[in-house]
Amino acid sequence: MQAPVVGIIVVLVGIIGLVAGFFLRKYLGEAKVGFAEERAQKLLAEAKKDGEAKKKEDLLEAKEQIHNLRAESDRENREVRKNLQRLEKRIVQGEESLANRLDEIGRREKALILEEQKITQRSSDLEKIYTEEKERLERLAELSVEEARELLLKKVEEETRRDSAKLIREIETRAREDGEKRARNIISLAIQRLSSDQVAETTVSVVPLPNDDMKGRIIGREGRNIRAFEKLTGINLIIDDTPEAVILSGFNPLRREIARLTLEKLIIDGRIHPARIEEMFEKATNEVEAEIREEGEQAAFEVGVQGLHPELIRVLGKLKFRTSYGQNVLRHSVEVAHLAGIMAAELGSDIKLAKRGGFLHDIGKAIDQEVEGAHGTLGSELAKRLGETPQVCHAIEGHHGEVDPTTVEAVLVQSADALSAARPGARRETLESYIKRLEKLETIADSYEGVEKTYAMQAGREIRVMVKPEKIADNATDLLAKEVAQRIEEEMEYPGQVKVTVIREHRAVEYAK
Repeated sequence: MQAPVVGIIVVLVGIIGLVAGFFLRKYLGEAKVGFAEERAQKLLAEAKKDGEAKKKEDLLEAKEQIHNLRAESDRENREVRKNLQRLEKRIVQGEESLANRLDEIGRREKALILEEQKITQRSSDLEKIYTEEKERLERLAELSVEEARELLLKKVEEETRRDSAKLIREIETRAREDGEKRARNIISLAIQRLSSDQVAETTVSVVPLPNDDMKGRIIGREGRNIRAFEKLTGINLIIDDTPEAVILSGFNPLRREIARLTLEKLIIDGRIHPARIEEMFEKATNEVEAEIREEGEQAAFEVGVQGLHPELIRVLGKLKFRTSYGQNVLRHSVEVAHLAGIMAAELGSDIKLAKRGGFLHDIGKAIDQEVEGAHGTLGSELAKRLGETPQVCHAIEGHHGEVDPTTVEAVLVQSADALSAARPGARRETLESYIKRLEKLETIADSYEGVEKTYAMQAGREIRVMVKPEKIADNATDLLAKEVAQRIEEEMEYPGQVKVTVIREHRAVEYAK
């Protein structure tokens, strides 16, 4: 029974302790609360004092800031009001200007409407007038629209041709300005520095006789001497009424020269019979052969070409007895060599190569009577066989266009050959072919519409074309000259060049009475 009692006692003691602790804590808490309230009252009083001072200070500062803000706001408001007033003024002015412009636009629009109406009316009137005038013109001109269009196109074509002729002339003038001056200077310098004698040969040689009795001795009994002479030399011996002279005729100049020397020796010797003719022919042949080599060496020395094969020297010497259009071929070769060398020097090309090619360019003419083929090709093959360089052979082969020249020296040889052949007096031709060439030149020029008369001048190296001024204008003369020159190039063969001069002259004549 003691254990429960002890437990109750312990519980009671615990309850009493809890109650006592409660009241003790409450007392202590109230004491602390009272102290804290007192402390708080003091702090509140102090804080109130400080707060009143701070409040006054902040209030003053706030009032000052408000005052400043209000002043700043007033200043900004004044500025805004001023800007608004200026904008308002501008807007008012713009509205007034816009109104004025609108009024002006309205007036102009009305004026434009009136003008448009007038233009429409005028356009209608003009269309009506155009139709009436068109019909009237058709009646007066007796031309339809298509015919008038063709006439207009023809006129436009003529104007276009004139313009194209003018343009062609300007382009050619600009293109030739520099090149032509330089080429002219080089050619003139080459011609001035070259002076070659020209020997004119024909197909006949005249041998003088001491008397007419010699003719009978040349003929011989029953003509045996003349037959033996012609058979041996291959040249026709013509004995006619010409006093104290006989004529040797043949196309081979070398044979003709041998026959001439043979006949002269027979005349000097006086003994004329077939055996003597053969003997003198042999001597003349040897003399001509020696002369051939001498002439070839002399020409090579004159030109300054060295190292030629002896056979080439001999072939070149044979050219002394060959003519082309009346021009001695050996003299022509020497002249071409000099011209080519001078032009090569001016252009800075190979002078020796140009001279060599020019000197040998016509060697094919010494053998073209014996071998078939163009003399340029034959000469090139001969030079190649006798050890000449490919450049020289090319210049020989290309001087007449058998092949296109691909080197400067080949072009110079071609040009020098044309210069030598084209200069006045260098060549001669038969009267018949000469007259035909002149007639052909005049016929070509006369075939064009508007040409009044054509005159061939300078031995056919120039034609002057007189045109009718009412049919051909000034600008069309250039085109006509070009067309005539092209037709001459296409339809004719001629040495050198042909100058075409078109002359348009208008004369106004009136008499004072």
